[in-house]
Amino acid sequence: MTTTSAAPAALTRRRQTGPPLLLPAVAFAALMVASVVLARQTPLPTASAAETLAYYQEHGTAVKIAGTLQFGASLPLAVWAAIVHQRLRRLGVTAPGPGIALAAGVLSAAAMALCGLTLWAASRVGDLGDAPLARSLADLAFASGGPGHVVPFAVMLAGAAVPMLLLGFGPKGFARAGLVLAGIGVLGTLALLSTGLGFFLPIARFGGLIWLIAASVILPDQRPRSTGAAAAQEAGSD
Repeated sequence: MTTTSAAPAALTRRRQTGPPLLLPAVAFAALMVASVVLARQTPLPTASAAETLAYYQEHGTAVKIAGTLQFGASLPLAVWAAIVHQRLRRLGVTAPGPGIALAAGVLSAAAMALCGLTLWAASRVGDLGDAPLARSLADLAFASGGPGHVVPFAVMLAGAAVPMLLLGFGPKGFARAGLVLAGIGVLGTLALLSTGLGFFLPIARFGGLIWLIAASVILPDQRPRSTGAAAAQEAGSD
């Protein structure tokens, strides 16, 4: 009878580990990169309303597909944030890092979804011939898909990188690189003030994407034996 009761308990523990982090990370990367490639020629906020309308008239189908892919990419990103939150909690992290990663990841995914839906709507504005509307939709797509997505994405990376650094869940240099990328991503907020400062955004977007995929492989399922209680207390006191 003891053996029978122990089996379901072991099965429950295995099921609670959740899906691998790499699966949503790769799905997010594939969809996001494909959408960026399709929408790479989208006019910047400095373009005129007439130029923006002409772009949507000529590339309506590509913009519609890019928006659909962008919306689709938001879903695995939200899933990744939920999984990493659960993984870090299971590893014994009691500091705010996991919660910050989850909240920022959801915000980033929501902004990406908004960008995708805005692009989808913009792909139809060419038939209306409304240049001011085209410019407004392009601005919303830039704001939501640029700083709106990248800045909380960077905060999500920091929420995962800090526990990895303090508790030794992987190489310290890798964790520090995540924090550097997070700092660069937060500076992407300045792109809302001047498009000339928008160069922070692709660095954080693509550098963070590479870091996210690597972290999905590096972050352990179980607490390393070498991690001491003192480190856990240090992380919990932050």
